[in-house]
Order: sequence, then structure tokens, then C-alpha cells
Amino acid sequence: MTRPLQRTALLMSAMAALMLLSACGAEQEELQSWMDQQRREVRPSIAPLSPPKRFDPQPYEQARAVEPFSSQKLAVALKQEARQPNSLLAGEMNRRKEPLEAYPLDSMSMVGSVSKQGRQFALLRVDNLLYQVKVGDYLGQNYGKITKISETEVGVREVVQDAAGEWIERPSALQLQEKAR
Repeated sequence: MTRPLQRTALLMSAMAALMLLSACGAEQEELQSWMDQQRREVRPSIAPLSPPKRFDPQPYEQARAVEPFSSQKLAVALKQEARQPNSLLAGEMNRRKEPLEAYPLDSMSMVGSVSKQGRQFALLRVDNLLYQVKVGDYLGQNYGKITKISETEVGVREVVQDAAGEWIERPSALQLQEKAR
């Protein structure tokens, strides 16, 4: 290609680029004028905020009422239940509490058993103290009564409330705990 021809091609390219740029500029101006017109014509419709409602504080009146989880309320409920003749709890409320009834059943562990004069006894560890118990003794906080003793287990009958609030008997057991070496 000769030099004048190259120059003409370069000049034509530059003119085409200028024409394209000027066309973009015209579109830009048109777009800007449309945006300005829309801003002037459109008004947002915002609903006014409603005033806040008046707050009327209410005094707390339940402070004088009986606390639902108080031990006093539980004791009253237990006494009412014990007065019913068919209640499992009636016999339990009228007897003297035994020392092992102060501890929950899961804090006790069976560590052995012995037999004296044909009677089976279990050895229970509670708070690093050893207790000797027999069938008929009471233990645990759910009116637990020992029903059987074997070499490896102490069978216990507990009196607990079910989901409906009725008192039912529930069997439990303490298994022999072998010492780890």
C-alpha cells in the first residue's frame, strides 16, 4: 500500500470514529433530558406515619399471688393428694422418712451385697458413705421402696406423677458398679 492510500484510510477511520462518538453523545443528551423530565413529573406518594399509640402501664398484681413453683404450694398439693383414699401417695405421706430419701436415686451406687442369716442386704455408696439396705427400705426422692435385692441389682419401686398428673408406680434399679482397675 502506498503512503497516500494509507493516509486516506487512516483519515476515513478517524472520521468514522468521530461520527460514532457524536452519535453516542446525542443519545446521551437525549437520555439525560428524559431523566430530568421524569424527575420533574413523578412525585412519590408516601403515606404519612400514624402517631404512636398511648402507652398505659399496668400494675403487676401477681406479686401477692402464690408462686406456682414454691415448695409450700407443692406440699399443699401433696397433702390434698394423700387425703384421697385410693391414692398411691396416701401411704407414703403418713410414714416417717428414712435417711436415704434425702438423696436422688442417681446419686447412689450399688457397690456390693451380703447375706446375713438368710436375708439379702445391699451395700450402697452415697456421698462417700456406705449404707446397708434391705428389702422394704425406702430410698430416693420419689418415694422409692426396695422390692428385691440380688447379687448384681437392687430393684426399686418409685411413685411418680405421669403427664396427666396421676400418681403411678415406676420400676427402677441400681446396678452393681464394679471398680475400674
